[in-house]
Amino acid sequence: MMKAGLQEMTTRALVSGFWPKGFMLACMVGLLLGANPRAQEWTGWRGPNRDGIVQVAGPAIWPDALSAQWSVPVGEGYANPLFSEDRIFQFARQGDDEVAMAVDPADGTILWRQAYSAAEFEPVDAAARHGKGPFSTPMYADGMLYTFGSTGVLSAFDATSGDVVWQRDSTQGFDSRWVMFGNSMSPIVSAGVVVAAIGTNGDGALAAYDAKTGAERWIWRADGPAYASPVVVELDGMRQVVNFTEGSLVGLSFESGELLWQRAYPARAGMNIPTPMLLAEGDTILAGTADGTYAVRVTRSNDQWSTEEVWENGEITLRFSTPVQKDNVLFGFSNRNRGAFFALDAESGETLWMSDPRQGDNATVLLVGDSLVMLTNEGELIVAEATGAAFRPVRRYHVSDSVTYGHPLLLPNGIVVKDNRTLSLLSWE
Repeated sequence: MMKAGLQEMTTRALVSGFWPKGFMLACMVGLLLGANPRAQEWTGWRGPNRDGIVQVAGPAIWPDALSAQWSVPVGEGYANPLFSEDRIFQFARQGDDEVAMAVDPADGTILWRQAYSAAEFEPVDAAARHGKGPFSTPMYADGMLYTFGSTGVLSAFDATSGDVVWQRDSTQGFDSRWVMFGNSMSPIVSAGVVVAAIGTNGDGALAAYDAKTGAERWIWRADGPAYASPVVVELDGMRQVVNFTEGSLVGLSFESGELLWQRAYPARAGMNIPTPMLLAEGDTILAGTADGTYAVRVTRSNDQWSTEEVWENGEITLRFSTPVQKDNVLFGFSNRNRGAFFALDAESGETLWMSDPRQGDNATVLLVGDSLVMLTNEGELIVAEATGAAFRPVRRYHVSDSVTYGHPLLLPNGIVVKDNRTLSLLSWE
């Protein structure tokens, strides 16, 4: 049953002038990207494939400086901006409300806004500096926008109008409404199903819901969520949901939620945060923890699933950030040495290079063609060569005076940055 606060919605539709601007942007993107005008879409956490690979080409030569085109206050939180339907989607907190919104990429106009009360969330003292969230990035799929709030409210909005299609409090039946530092799992949508990690420390589940109605399809209840976001991959011909829990890396049947395989990775303070990655070999999962980085091969024989560790690198620890892969090289950010970028050989796990230390507490890494685009929590945007030979920065930009924990969004004419309160477009043209 929904709480009263969840039913007190507000909708503001500001659609005047949207279609002409959206049409002009679509035409510009089409000219830049040729036969695939929708290749620029960024529909969820780490992009449409959850691999951090951006299809929009950056500038041929990155300029000495980026120029501010617009900046709009959207609220607090670390949710990443998305792009689809010729508009930007953002999830944030404004006062006591969690708010989903659509933004015109041409000038930052808010096209629609939908809010619900989330006043009851209070972070623990150790996380107070991170605010009240939301920390989860939305997901766009088939004309709908899905959000997951700090207190476990899972919502589906019509992406064109902002109308609420369905909403459910996913915390019913668990010991608490959220994990210690606030829910930060980003839901994934595939084949008409929304998958989310729900519950609280020591008492949680992975659950699947009908994307159109919110009805529960299945639930696997065995361990608490660990801040990681699930992926949907195919292993040995079977579609699986792969994610970290507080104690394990697990693979579940996408169709039924049945546990197929499990490998122990006990978390520090319940924090297994990086997103699992399917490596290019096709049967190997990259698993990153605060204790090291691992490659785990998943195989099936006589309908029995098993896992084996292919390699381990204890030098590279992935406390918060998830790498990207180009050819046979993994590029990422480790919390060791007060923050350092790195390159690993994906086959052997050998460290190819590490940057100088003290790069920041956290950083996001995206692959854009032959370049790495990295944003530190201190508002520094770094463009570097995607090479296993050495750390080779090309440009460094200061893009925000506020904290920047989310991935930036690349558009054909510039880069969108969400800091602690505002959303800004910085152009390279």
